[in-house]
Amino acid sequence: MTDHEKELAELAAEFESCRKILLALGDENRQHLILEMMKMGQCGGVRVGAVTEKTHLSRPAVSHHIQILKDAGLLQVRKEGTKNYYYFDADSDVMERLLHMLTHAKEIMQNLPARNTTE
Repeated sequence: MTDHEKELAELAAEFESCRKILLALGDENRQHLILEMMKMGQCGGVRVGAVTEKTHLSRPAVSHHIQILKDAGLLQVRKEGTKNYYYFDADSDVMERLLHMLTHAKEIMQNLPARNTTE
């Protein structure tokens, strides 16, 4: 196996480890939900009902999308009695893996020869 093939195999493994977060971020409804949560500016977390009011989605749909984002490692939950507050966790390992994979992919692409010429 050449160095280039090893590098691509490493990148493929990194990509595989990021599949959950990429799938979570790839959905238009979840992107909208994330943007609305950010616009709310509640660093301590937001409740499902508050997010539902800001979207065109039903409460069960918002809960479903929040669960996917939580499972992907993008959201954490803080419980106060029976209330759940969801918030972004920027220090998560998932984000580090994603950033590493994207940086690695960029480095590989920058080192490839030009492919847009017919020479």
